[in-house]
Amino acid sequence: MESSEIRPERHDDSGNTTTVAPITCDVLVIGGGPAGSTASTLLARNGWRVVMLEKAEHPRFHIGESLLPQNMPILERLGVHDVVRDCSTLKHGADFPNDNGSYEVFDFGKSLRPQAGYAFQVRRSDFDKILWDNAITAGVDARDNTKVDRVEFGDDDAIIVHAEGQEFRPRYLLDASGRDTFLGGKLGLKRKNDRHASAAIFSHFRNVQRREGRDAGNISIYRHANGWIWVIPLADGVTSVGAVCFPEYLKQRRGDQEAFLMQTLMSVPDLDERMRDAERVAPVHVTGNYAYECSEMHGRHWSLLGDAYAFVDPMFSSGVYLAMKSAEGCAGMVDDILRAPAHEASLQRRFQRRFDSGLDEFKWFIYRFTSPTMKHLFANPRDFLGVERAIVSMLSGDVFDAKPVLRRLRIFRVIYAITALGMSGRAFAAWRNRRRQLGVEVREETLQRDAQ
Repeated sequence: MESSEIRPERHDDSGNTTTVAPITCDVLVIGGGPAGSTASTLLARNGWRVVMLEKAEHPRFHIGESLLPQNMPILERLGVHDVVRDCSTLKHGADFPNDNGSYEVFDFGKSLRPQAGYAFQVRRSDFDKILWDNAITAGVDARDNTKVDRVEFGDDDAIIVHAEGQEFRPRYLLDASGRDTFLGGKLGLKRKNDRHASAAIFSHFRNVQRREGRDAGNISIYRHANGWIWVIPLADGVTSVGAVCFPEYLKQRRGDQEAFLMQTLMSVPDLDERMRDAERVAPVHVTGNYAYECSEMHGRHWSLLGDAYAFVDPMFSSGVYLAMKSAEGCAGMVDDILRAPAHEASLQRRFQRRFDSGLDEFKWFIYRFTSPTMKHLFANPRDFLGVERAIVSMLSGDVFDAKPVLRRLRIFRVIYAITALGMSGRAFAAWRNRRRQLGVEVREETLQRDAQ
């Protein structure tokens, strides 16, 4: 598309028309969440002129409150680790309850390779604001309440971004718009993940019973008949509780959303006990289309970061980590591209291969987590050849450039296959039910498209 030469106009108090000069910059970032703020900060520190546009105003509510140990080095490099720690809950691991009321803890201190043995549970309104302010301190021209209206790609490779009557002309564009998937949607790149279908309903509560001692800040991951449930202890006695469900189940809700959420949570006896005195202190939120990906991560002078590129079920708290990991890596890539434009395509391909390889490790486990086979293996962990420690490393986010971890995860896949054969009847029934759920989603999406 050939870019327009029409300049935005404004009118002063006297009614006179003035032409608004376009703003040039090296990098423009759409979205001011963890991915956008991380990339913007690092690029500004390298001396580039960076503009970051956020449609909302910080602080604002957001889901995705559980960080991973592999987030900690990134927070250190950004210089915000201690500030985040002071307003967060310390998290030493993740626990996976069993049917008998007991639970298995995967403690981050028992990883295969040395790492931070902890992470944080964060209120995203606080966490995102810390990262946003940090970007401003680094010299980023950060503008909230500024929604991007459209992006034009000129025949001369120029990029023109229109937002709130202002025109921006960056040398490179980063889309960190999260689940809005601004560029992915506009360019027709977004695809539903046909290997996974889920939706979520969630809220915040007080007086949810926490684990004791070292486990008090852990995230608990429960299975229920139609998906799984998260329990995330936040600061000030608030707990984030949500149910991720097969879409077919979520569509059964009628009327009161809180009643549906509580019905789902109470279907798990141990969680029912923990929430006996719970009081809801936030609205009930519902979100669908939980898993998707874009067919391309990069184009000529643009890239997609974090959830703007792909979103996998947040079962292992990977969302914020993957957003910040992709942002940190992409910031280095863009820095190289701006210094050596002729190598853009090769740098983009190299980055995407590396990022996708780590993302795929999470996907493999998530696709199988609700299966009877995975339930059995997580309830009976064994450190055969370091496999259990490798699982802890995966749950910690250590899946990039981690050959010792990945070798043992391949051993786990063999163990999984052998175990599935031993319980083939239950495994096949679970697989068939999963395929049916996915088939329902595909059929409904096809009918919706045909009706438009």
